[in-house]
Amino acid sequence: MGGLICALQHGLSKWQSEIHGLLRITTAFMFIQHGTQKMFGFPVEAYSEFVLLSVVPGFAGVLQVFGGALLLVGLFTRPVAFVLSGHMAFAYWMVHAYPLFNTRANGGEAAALYCFILLYFAAAGGGGWGLDNVLRKNSN
Repeated sequence: MGGLICALQHGLSKWQSEIHGLLRITTAFMFIQHGTQKMFGFPVEAYSEFVLLSVVPGFAGVLQVFGGALLLVGLFTRPVAFVLSGHMAFAYWMVHAYPLFNTRANGGEAAALYCFILLYFAAAGGGGWGLDNVLRKNSN
């Protein structure tokens, strides 16, 4: 059994950059849907009417759609992910914090997970298949 686990770990480690990129792409795709729900009522009806000059759903929707699109293509990944991570921390504490730390009761699971996944991208970059990699190669 130990040999199988070691072989699996070694085999997956060859694909680390690509798997990292897939996590970024998948996260961004799902994140964008939160914004399109707020802005356009798509893919499901929004909870409230979209008003651009409001924090929610206005500013939040714009951050989620346009920041998510930048993450999706892997452009300016670190600074965008940092801003979006802060946005999700703000969302958790302003919308979901009560009752404290019980994400099942307060509906804050998605906000908390996005916060920390995006913080990871802010620290580690976007992985494979991102435009940041293309720009870095062209600048050398």
